[in-house]
Amino acid sequence: MSAPRVSGGTVAVVLNWNGAEHTLRCVAALERSRPRAPAVVVVDNASDDDSVARIKAALPHVKLHVAASNLGYGGGINVGIRLALERGAERVLVLNNDVEVEPDCVAHLESALDADDRIGIVGPMVLLPGDERRIWAAGGEVTHRQNVSRLRGHGRVWNGCFRDDAPVDYVPGAALLVRRAVFERAGVFDESFFCYMEDVEFGQRAARAGFENRYVARAIAVHDASASTGGGYTAARKYMNAVNSVHFLRRHGSVRGWIGLVVFDVLAWPLAFVVAAARGRGGAAWAKLVGLKDGWLGRAVTPERAQRFMKTGARRA
Repeated sequence: MSAPRVSGGTVAVVLNWNGAEHTLRCVAALERSRPRAPAVVVVDNASDDDSVARIKAALPHVKLHVAASNLGYGGGINVGIRLALERGAERVLVLNNDVEVEPDCVAHLESALDADDRIGIVGPMVLLPGDERRIWAAGGEVTHRQNVSRLRGHGRVWNGCFRDDAPVDYVPGAALLVRRAVFERAGVFDESFFCYMEDVEFGQRAARAGFENRYVARAIAVHDASASTGGGYTAARKYMNAVNSVHFLRRHGSVRGWIGLVVFDVLAWPLAFVVAAARGRGGAAWAKLVGLKDGWLGRAVTPERAQRFMKTGARRA
C-alpha cells in the first residue's frame, strides 16, 4: 500500500536498527501528538533481528523502508528525508527511535519554525528518562574544546533553566525539525560521518546557507540515550566521535578549533586515559586515541573500521 502524499505538512523520519520496541514507543508517542499527528516514515537500517516483522505487524499504516545494508545514521536518515520530501513534506522531523515526544512537542516546534523564514532548524528540550528530570540537551554548541562540541545543559537537573527560546550552533540529531528549504539549499546529512557529529556539521552548513538553528523551550521530548550505542563513555562512541571531530574540523575548522583539538583531545589524552582506566573505561579511552589517529590519517568511519568497537551497530546515543 503506497503512503498518501503530504501537502505542506510535517513528516517524521525514525531510524530503526535492532530496536523495534523503542521504535514502536517512538511512533506511539508521535501518534498522540496534538492537535494532529505527523505522518511517519520508518527506515530500518538492515536489522538482523525481528524488527522488520514486528514493525510491519504493529504499524501497517506507517511507511516502512528496509535498507539492504547498514547505511549509518546519516545514510539511513537521508533515505527517510528523501522519502518525506517526495511526499511533499514542508517540514521533516528527524527522531532517534529512542526518543518520545510529549503530545504538544511537534506543534511547538512547527510554530517556532513557521514564525520566521530565517529559522531553518528547531529542536526541543530533550530530557533523560527518570524522576530527576535531567537534561540531555537544550541545543548544542561548537566549543573548540574537548570533543569540539557539547550538548547545552547536559546532565543538569531541569529546574527552570533554559526556559527561553534561543539560537544555537546546532540542534542535536536525536530530535530536530527541519524546513524543506534547508535541504534544498544546504543538502542533507553528510553520510561520510556515518555516525556522530553529522548533526553538528549539518547545523553549521545550514547556518552558512543563511538559516538559524534554534532551541525551542516549550517543546519537550525524552531520550533514552543508553539505548543506542550505549550512551556516555563507550568505545564505539569515543572512536566515532574522535574520527568525526577531525573530519568536522577539516570541513568547518579554524585555527582556534585545531588548537582546541590538539590541546584538549590530543595532549590531554594521557591524563584522560589514566582517569578512564581507574574507572574501568580504559578501552573507551584507547578507542578515542585510535579514532584521533584515523581522523588525522583521513580515514572515515565505516562499519568495518568501527566494528571492533561497536557491539550494537550504527545508531546514535
